[in-house]
Amino acid sequence: MKKRNIILGLIFLTFIGCDTEEFLTLPPETDLVSETAFVTEADFTAAVNGTYAPLNGLYDNAFFMGEMHSDNAYYIHNPNYRADIDQEQIANFIYDANSGIATGKYTTNYQIISRANQVLARIDDADLDNDVKDNLKGQALFLRALSYFELVQFYGEVPLHVDPVTTLEGVALPLSSVNEVFALIISDASTAASLLPNKSNQEAGRATSGSANALLGNAYLVMDQYALAETALRAVVNSGEYQLLANYADVFEPANKNSAESVFEVQYKEGTEGYASGFMYSFVPEPISAPEFTALMAAYGVTPGNVQAQTQTGFNTPTPDLINSYEAGDDRFDATIGYAVANGVNRPFVRKYLHQHATAPRTNDNWPVFRYSDVLLMLAEALEMQGKSNDALPFINQVRNRAGLGDIVSTANLMDVILQERRVELAFENKRWLDLVRTDRAVAVITAYGQDVKNNPQDYYYPPNIGPVPAAFTDIRTTFPLPASEAQLSPHF
Repeated sequence: MKKRNIILGLIFLTFIGCDTEEFLTLPPETDLVSETAFVTEADFTAAVNGTYAPLNGLYDNAFFMGEMHSDNAYYIHNPNYRADIDQEQIANFIYDANSGIATGKYTTNYQIISRANQVLARIDDADLDNDVKDNLKGQALFLRALSYFELVQFYGEVPLHVDPVTTLEGVALPLSSVNEVFALIISDASTAASLLPNKSNQEAGRATSGSANALLGNAYLVMDQYALAETALRAVVNSGEYQLLANYADVFEPANKNSAESVFEVQYKEGTEGYASGFMYSFVPEPISAPEFTALMAAYGVTPGNVQAQTQTGFNTPTPDLINSYEAGDDRFDATIGYAVANGVNRPFVRKYLHQHATAPRTNDNWPVFRYSDVLLMLAEALEMQGKSNDALPFINQVRNRAGLGDIVSTANLMDVILQERRVELAFENKRWLDLVRTDRAVAVITAYGQDVKNNPQDYYYPPNIGPVPAAFTDIRTTFPLPASEAQLSPHF
């Protein structure tokens, strides 16, 4: 019964505004769907704010399945701390339907979908200014599409909830096909793109027409519909709303949140209100003493208070494979990867999210979901897959030139070039695993990578005489199993 209550709690949610600490009035227990909470513009704005809110928790842990479940990142094995087996299994391609990480991603995306559905079920009939209504509806559609895009890529067939759930029977729906899920994503993202304002006319941090078109283009790439992907991605480029910042490292500086390069990013706020990020504290090479940690930060000009030892497992540690993939002179390397002494050993770590903040572990970094460079490289991919290789080159070279690298002039093996550019440009932004799956390279790449880890475990941060468990990298799949806790409540799984 307790698990049933948890699931119902995910479906019948009230809303919390991202920029407010006020709760909407709770409806009576006998009136699970209350019209009284959706009347004014303020009501709908608060509801949309609440639809964004779970993104913070979602992206706190997204790196486990986006980066560590690839050849970009691994973990530092600590034989004296063995409480993170779930995370290690994800990095070792061992699948467990009881995984807390995979279950968390699944349920959090459905939280967003549930909240979006509550808005979308009522907003058409609301007495609101048309521009306001379009904007709020477009944001809800974008967020629902983004969540279903996450779900279908990581899990495949999933239940398709498009209306608020008002009965217990409505909680458990059959699995919808991948094509059915993508049809909803395309519909939602297309409508959102038509309703939402451009970036210059939108409140900072909210979804825009550019955000929706970037999502739409990405979805079409996954569906192998390259001409449609080109159209959506060109809409972002031709909007004139976006440009690459001159310096790659500046993209991730908190002072440049929602910059001209930002197409959509998850918002965090340093402080004690509960909206702070803490990515650096997840990515630090562990175990690390307090003096070592303080020295690490000081080496990069960061001096927070309350820095303490961390004695568990180091996660999202850059692999030798990624480190060796950077070309000489690539400005992105130093902006992405740093080195520090941890437990007496010099280790690489993710530098990209290390910036000045007042107190550990509350940082001010946002998380990039779509950047303009991502759009340019997706557009290059859409063009290359249509045989328009020469048209793709300028978009690739824009990204390379900003990184201090010369032009690509040959169109030979251009898809390999694009994937390599995506790997180093978007490292630790949760793109690598999905790129490998989308291009049908995941099994081959991870098989070879896994063999390297097994053959050379000390290169992948294992202590002497220790290596991966025998089951590691023996059963490489392109989707995760649906959570066991959900299957126990549904006859359709």
